[in-house]
Amino acid sequence: MKAFIGTGVALITPFKEDLSVDTEALGKLVESQIANGIEYLVVLGTTAESATLSQQEKELVKAEVKKVNAGRLPLVLGIGGNSTAGVVEEIKTSDLEGFDAILSVSPYYNKPSQEGVYRHFKAVSEASPLPIILYNVPGRTASNMLPETINRIARDTNNVIGVKEAAGDIVQAMKLISLVPDDFLVISGDDMITLPMTLAGGKGVISVIAQGFPQEFSDMVRAGLNGKVAEAYKLHYKIAPSIDLIFAEGNPSGIKALLAKKQIITNRLRLPLVEATEKLQEKIDDFVDQF
Repeated sequence: MKAFIGTGVALITPFKEDLSVDTEALGKLVESQIANGIEYLVVLGTTAESATLSQQEKELVKAEVKKVNAGRLPLVLGIGGNSTAGVVEEIKTSDLEGFDAILSVSPYYNKPSQEGVYRHFKAVSEASPLPIILYNVPGRTASNMLPETINRIARDTNNVIGVKEAAGDIVQAMKLISLVPDDFLVISGDDMITLPMTLAGGKGVISVIAQGFPQEFSDMVRAGLNGKVAEAYKLHYKIAPSIDLIFAEGNPSGIKALLAKKQIITNRLRLPLVEATEKLQEKIDDFVDQF
């Protein structure tokens, strides 16, 4: 579990002008994360526009990340959905070689009860040969996985090792940290409150902005984990304006605009997502120029 303490990056999927997967840009992105201090990589999460990728494209992304990474960083694979049977089947039939854990989102759209969420993850846990990190993101799922439910899952399963907590609620995060076992990883899923969550006892972040500023953001998290509060907050306030910018028109529109400015990718998204507006792109460009 120590492999997932620090900064993980939720990788985007770069596209070419014709909207096919740009494996060359993906490899360049992965290499830049490794070179700049990121602790682990998350593949095919929400930020990857995984909902718009075919199964063949998902396999292409997995293969490219594994090839470029070459075992240097731990890899987490996103497998989740709103059909418990479907998630179980995907885990059982997926090629998980080279991956160290699964990130699985709380069921969306169905709006299950807390008991339904618990039973869902019990079934997923029993099916998985890899450790599982839960993902609570009420803004996308329309239901909140409560701290008591996460604690229950943590204590009643052997392989659920942590949660990416993205409710954006520091009070809820602190309650969660106070309830779960000491070795259970509470990982921020909200870039803006990563540092306060870490200082409150969290174990780091699965971040979007970190792939734009990997060195600075991972340094901030490490400083927070080591109790270097002033140093950590200096970095936080330096990076914070960019967090507001990249989420102003949705994710991953903003981070793709930033990565395009840094000439790592071509700025293309698949519908229903669209590129950042010209006005936002200008603000992001100005921030990068002055960073």
